[in-house]
Amino acid sequence: MNILILQHIKIEDPGYIKDLMIKDGAKLKTIELDEGEKIPKDLEIYDAMLCMGGPMDTWMEKDYPWLIDEKKRIKEFVIDLKKPYLGFCLGCQLLGEVVGGKVVKSRNPEIGIMDINFSENKNKDILFSEFPNLIKTLQWHSYEVQNLENNKDIKLIASSPETKYQIFKYQNHAYGIQFHIEIKSTTVNEWGCVPEYKLALENQLGEGALEKFDNDAKVNMKNMNKYSKILYTKFKKDILKL
Repeated sequence: MNILILQHIKIEDPGYIKDLMIKDGAKLKTIELDEGEKIPKDLEIYDAMLCMGGPMDTWMEKDYPWLIDEKKRIKEFVIDLKKPYLGFCLGCQLLGEVVGGKVVKSRNPEIGIMDINFSENKNKDILFSEFPNLIKTLQWHSYEVQNLENNKDIKLIASSPETKYQIFKYQNHAYGIQFHIEIKSTTVNEWGCVPEYKLALENQLGEGALEKFDNDAKVNMKNMNKYSKILYTKFKKDILKL
C-alpha cells in the first residue's frame, strides 16, 4: 500500500488513520507543502492520496503559491488518473474546487463537537454504509464547499445544520470530508497552539474555550476513533482492493 499524503502544516497529519496505516505496514510518502516540499511528478505509483487540513484557505494563492500546483496535481490524480482520494477539511475544499464547486465563507463557522446527519445515499455507499445516521464529530472550519449540485458525478453523503457538503463523493473513488474524523486524543491541544486556529476558536466559543473543547473531544474520542477505523478498513478493502 503506497500512500501519498499532502500536508499543509506539520501537526495536521492523518492522525488515527495514519496509526492504522503504519500498523498495516503501508508505505507513506508525506509532502509538507508549507515547507516547500514538492509533489512527486509520477503520481501513478501511488495507490491513494490523502489531503489534510491547514490554517490557510483555498483562495490564498498569493500568500501560498504552492496551492496552484497542488490543485493541478489533485485534478490529475482524481480526474485524469481516477485514483482514490480522501480529503479532510481543507483537503475536502480543494477537491470541491477541483471538481467545479466554489469555496465560500460559511454563514456561521463550525467549531466544536457537532452533529453530522447522513443522507439516504449513505446506505449504499462504499465507505459509509456501516455508519449510523447521525454521528458527533470535531469541526474546525470557517469556509465550505458549495455549488456542486449540477455535477452529475457528485453524490451528497452527509450534511450538518450549517454546512450542506460535510461529506461528498466524486464518482466512486474520491471523497471530501469537511469534518475531522481522523483526530486523536492529542489533536485539540496541538491545534490550539496554531494562532489562526486559536483565534477562530476564541471568536466562536469565547476566551478559554480550548480546555472545554479538548474535554468534549476526549468524551467522544472512542466513537470518533471507531468511525475512523470503519472508514479506513472500508477504504482499504473496497476501494483500494487490498
